[in-house]
Amino acid sequence: MTSGTLFDDDTGPDRPGAPLAARMRPRTLDDVVGQPDALAPGAPLRRLVSRAESATGAWSSVILWGPPGSGKTTIAMLIAETGDRRFVELSAITAGVKDVREVVRAARDALIEGRPTVLFVDEVHRFSKTQQDALLPAVENGWVTLVAATTENPSFSVISPLLSRSIVVRLVALTDADIGTVLDRALADGRGLAGRWLIEPAARDLVVRLAGGDARRALTALEAAAASTPAAQAITVAEVETAVQAFAPAYDRAGDSHYDITSALIKSIRGSDVDAALHYLARMVVAGEDPRFIARRLVILASEDIGLADPSALSAAMSAMQAVSLIGMPEARLTLAQAVIHLALAPKSNAVIVAIDEAMSDVSRGHTPGIPAHLRDAHYPGASAHGHGVGYRYPHDDPTGVLAQQYLAPELADRRYYRPKPRGAEGAMAERADRLRAIIRGE
Repeated sequence: MTSGTLFDDDTGPDRPGAPLAARMRPRTLDDVVGQPDALAPGAPLRRLVSRAESATGAWSSVILWGPPGSGKTTIAMLIAETGDRRFVELSAITAGVKDVREVVRAARDALIEGRPTVLFVDEVHRFSKTQQDALLPAVENGWVTLVAATTENPSFSVISPLLSRSIVVRLVALTDADIGTVLDRALADGRGLAGRWLIEPAARDLVVRLAGGDARRALTALEAAAASTPAAQAITVAEVETAVQAFAPAYDRAGDSHYDITSALIKSIRGSDVDAALHYLARMVVAGEDPRFIARRLVILASEDIGLADPSALSAAMSAMQAVSLIGMPEARLTLAQAVIHLALAPKSNAVIVAIDEAMSDVSRGHTPGIPAHLRDAHYPGASAHGHGVGYRYPHDDPTGVLAQQYLAPELADRRYYRPKPRGAEGAMAERADRLRAIIRGE
């Protein structure tokens, strides 16, 4: 936890040996690359800083939501530096309720002396509900101005009372052009590499691609590549590849990226794009996603999106799940890939999920008439006296194995929950289902 100014001479970004990403941190909002919507003239963030520049200007709390490397911490620090305010920083990873209450107490004392406090909470989504509750009175009463940063959707990770008292500013991943600007600035700026290195176009493109919209990652890769390149020489693809031994894509198994990539995988399989499906599977595998989770999702998809259009799809997914449990990674990637290819190329039908959901909807709405007497259990003495089983016709006694008989109560006799799609193996089932209904219901 720090108080007062953001940095001193020994800890500031310009200190000798500070990482390139720290040295190149923008010093004004105008220096921030990207975020055209969040930083546009008249946008809430701009108005926030304008009000804060006056000693008496009202200052709303703000939650900065965006992916890693999009500028959340930078913008938070720039906001906090505006005006004569105390700056206190808490990390949601290490701070507890006691730390929060200590900050609030000190902020109230400082406010009495005429000096407001800016509280910067990094990774606020990691704060428990109890910790966030401890912040609420301070924010509500204006004892502190909260500037919080999060990579997760605050609608799900921040308590509603705190959310309603803050401005939420959505930041987006930087574009390739933005990352290129960040790299060019770092190569030329005196705070950065000061023109001591050049970079080959192919190497620059590689750094941009590996950055994945994360400015911090791009600058870290550039700095590492420059460290292995003699000054006055051009950084090559080889130096970048050596510096970045393995690229770990941004992926938080408890955060938005987990759900977004999982959603993209499922939707790509549902849309029959086998290449897109394999791409998202690869991202999950490289990021270390639990292969059992992936396999479970494939089993669900096999029934939900394919069903009886390809009856072998469920068997393939179940086999994949069993194989994953038996052999583990990295070999299980082959099993998962085989299942993904099978499911992506299979004909699609959602008739199974539609059928069961419509049937459950009827039950939930009270459509539960009595079971016809002839279908009721007759395996006990005296059952026939109640009419149970009386009149039941045994289908196997008919040469065709199917005969006319009432199975649903009259109130539901017209229901058709299962409506097969004319695709794959289910196309033949559509005709068969109609023939059976005609015989059973006497249509």
